[in-house]
Amino acid sequence: MVRGKTQMRRIENATSRQVTFSKRRNGLLKKAFELSVLCEAEVALIIFSSAGKLCEFASSSMQATVERFQRHTRETHHLERSLPHHHDQADEAANLLKEIESLEVSKRKLFGQGLGSSSYEELQQIEQQLHRSLAHVRATKHEAYKEQIDQLKEKEKYLAAENEKLAKKTDEVKCIF
Repeated sequence: MVRGKTQMRRIENATSRQVTFSKRRNGLLKKAFELSVLCEAEVALIIFSSAGKLCEFASSSMQATVERFQRHTRETHHLERSLPHHHDQADEAANLLKEIESLEVSKRKLFGQGLGSSSYEELQQIEQQLHRSLAHVRATKHEAYKEQIDQLKEKEKYLAAENEKLAKKTDEVKCIF
């Protein structure tokens, strides 16, 4: 027998509601007990029925667990007040991680990876970006070549002048002999 998905809304029939509460309460208590035994966790569970009846479970002392919870809540609240910008930093970090992931996806697409899910328009944009990038690389390369040629021409002039000086000195030495 297959169970259907239960809709999360109030059960109108009071008897069905009480039966469901009882079954789910028992299941929840069982899970709390299993968690405390299997994981050595300190578990405290407090349930009030719609009639106001109390049902509780504690793996150790309920009072001690509640006091521990209250101490932890006070400490956490104190830390949050002393570091108000912590949430802003966490949000900023999350935004930066999303931006990094987006940039990595874009980079992979520019390298031709992960294009299967791209639309025709995205592929056209990637192609245009690659053309712009290639033109920029070629222009930068052309500038580097031009600077290198200018440096070599300067070096050629310098060497020609040095050669001429050496030729004059050689002629002077020949004249002496």
